[in-house]
Amino acid sequence: MGINQVTPFVKPSRKDQLDGDTLESKTIDARVELKERASQSASVIATIPIAGARAAMQQPEYSPAEMGRAKNTNDSAVTKADAEEAVRTLLSYFGEDPSREGLLDTPRRYVDAFEECLQGYKEDPIEILGRTFEDVAGYHDIVLMKNISVESHCEHHLFPITGMAHVAYLPSERVVGISKLARVVDVFSKRLVSQETLTEQIADAIDSALKPKGVAVLIDAQHSCITTRGIRKADVSCVTQRMTGVFDSDPAIETRFLRLIGQPG
Repeated sequence: MGINQVTPFVKPSRKDQLDGDTLESKTIDARVELKERASQSASVIATIPIAGARAAMQQPEYSPAEMGRAKNTNDSAVTKADAEEAVRTLLSYFGEDPSREGLLDTPRRYVDAFEECLQGYKEDPIEILGRTFEDVAGYHDIVLMKNISVESHCEHHLFPITGMAHVAYLPSERVVGISKLARVVDVFSKRLVSQETLTEQIADAIDSALKPKGVAVLIDAQHSCITTRGIRKADVSCVTQRMTGVFDSDPAIETRFLRLIGQPG
């Protein structure tokens, strides 16, 4: 039979009581603060409409004119050397040796290549469309440029998007040099973008600058992020279109546009 040991009760000192009270008070205060923060966060989230919450996660929305003037707004002091060092980091991450002979100049080449591919950030499509003409001898039918080559990059994977754009408008009072339509396609293509957004931006810029009776834009393009990775579906293309004004409201004019570019009306 074991011996029961009794631990004698020792009355805590006044200091120990105060320290204990302080610790308990701090613990309670911390819990209250956490609850208040959680409550505030929940209140903020509850007051944001779903559309607003989605918008908060996306890039800021711009008017056509603002989008046209959207130069590279990165105000941080990131240099070309920083960008090249980032490429070396990626090469190392994937198991390569950036210092080996074949890769020594790769960071510079990569940055130079993307500066060319993304030069659209430095151009203003609204300015390009700014010079217009009113003397068109009474011409009032569709102006169309079809088979404009599109070379862009997917904003999700940075993979190439290649295809054709067909751009038309029905003048009201002013027309623009037809080469400018192709240049506007290039400006928006030479940015990181989705095809849906690209289609909208081209149409909105022309509509904003020329104020025509209507604009039609159709893009048919292949996405290498689908054809060479992921689901790997070769020979698959994506078709997007945007119709404004009479192209949207008058089925006959929309049908004419589609037939002119070789699409079934």
